Amino acid sequence: MVDVKKILCPTDFSEFSAWALELALGLAHWYKSEITVMHVVPRVLMHPEYFPYMQEPVLPSPDVRKQAQEELDRFTEKARQAGIPTLARLEEGDSVEEILEYAAELPADLVIMGTHGRRGFERLVLGSVTVKVMRKGICPLLTVSSEPRGIGESKDGIFRKILCPVDFSTPSVKALEYALSLAQEADASLTLLHVVESLFEGEGTSELRSKLETKAFEKMKAAVPVDATDWCRPEEVVLTGRPYQKILDLAREREADLIVMGIHGRSAVDMMLFGSTTNHVIRKSPCPVLTIRSG
Repeated sequence: MVDVKKILCPTDFSEFSAWALELALGLAHWYKSEITVMHVVPRVLMHPEYFPYMQEPVLPSPDVRKQAQEELDRFTEKARQAGIPTLARLEEGDSVEEILEYAAELPADLVIMGTHGRRGFERLVLGSVTVKVMRKGICPLLTVSSEPRGIGESKDGIFRKILCPVDFSTPSVKALEYALSLAQEADASLTLLHVVESLFEGEGTSELRSKLETKAFEKMKAAVPVDATDWCRPEEVVLTGRPYQKILDLAREREADLIVMGIHGRSAVDMMLFGSTTNHVIRKSPCPVLTIRSG
């Protein structure tokens, strides 16, 4: 069973960070968790467009830390008012290093982050803070790109419709196990999706595609425990096309509350594969995306 007792929620005080905290509060209420909201002050020149407590570009100083702490306290006030055990933690240094170090120190069961920075600038690109945390982190990462729906409205759990893309790799099998556990706890519906890559048209293409789709459907059926229908509502779907596009299309069609995906490790090749599917999904997803790394 999934056990989320310690949640780490890094913030830059953007709208996306506020949505991440909103989701963290809902999960903390459901799992009886404690939350650490963390802001990292960089050791480089700080610009007001990225740091709301700045009036003009400055280097970090005791006054800057004081202003950052005040902003952090204001940001976490809603959590305290909700009665959720909440720690506001301020650090100085490299954002990725500090987040990863503290996530390991807690240790965090879950990290929740927004996918964009201040001004709505799309920060989810190779080398950004969120991607580096996702690639190097040791625990699941939940990314938020839009305002969560229905938080706090249901006593039966936040995620009622879960979508889990699978490609039968070790990371996706691990993600499926996590998704099954989430579905079991909340009596949620669970859709398993495998996407057969589009093939060039030609003689025998249709027959080959049909064989691939049948094999994928059978493998998904075999991956789901026999008794899963007793505690969730699994459904297997096989589609053909671009994986990320089909994932996004089905998430919108099914009005998914959560996408659970496995990602590979730390190598350059893994990052190339990551960028082709997972990166597209978390940038454009209509719902939060939970990524599970296999090592």
